[in-house]
Amino acid sequence: MDRILAERGLVGQFHQVRQTVAERTSDLVVTAIGFLGVPYRRGGNTAESGFDCSGFVRAMYNQTVGHVLPRRAEEQAAATEKIDRSQLKPGDLVFFNTMRRTFSHVGIYVGEGKFIHSPRSGAQVRVEDMNGSYWQRRFDGARRVLSGQGDEVKAAAMGTASD
Repeated sequence: MDRILAERGLVGQFHQVRQTVAERTSDLVVTAIGFLGVPYRRGGNTAESGFDCSGFVRAMYNQTVGHVLPRRAEEQAAATEKIDRSQLKPGDLVFFNTMRRTFSHVGIYVGEGKFIHSPRSGAQVRVEDMNGSYWQRRFDGARRVLSGQGDEVKAAAMGTASD
């Protein structure tokens, strides 16, 4: 991909976009931590009403990064870039099978093997260790959110951008 970007004179622009996304995802983690203790609410997507897992992730990305993700966890997985667990960076999404179906739960990776999420009815937004036995057994994969601008640069590099 770097070769294609170089051929089209887009390396600098791509790396600038990547840096901007990295800075915003750090802001995203800090913002998300500010919502610790907000109660879980099925279908919830605001601090006032409470959050479910995907509503929390969607609200954090919309508010901090300005990127609108789909509403449901499995849709968020489909709309983001698959990465290996070893590539996780703060701000990446982590998915779990908590309801006997793939990608039924989502959280935001905060670093050091931990993630923040809105877990279940009766609970509140909290940080948990992904290496705990419950989460380890249910881990479904990791995804990275790309900003709309980053997608445009990639599309242009791949020759798929529409004029």
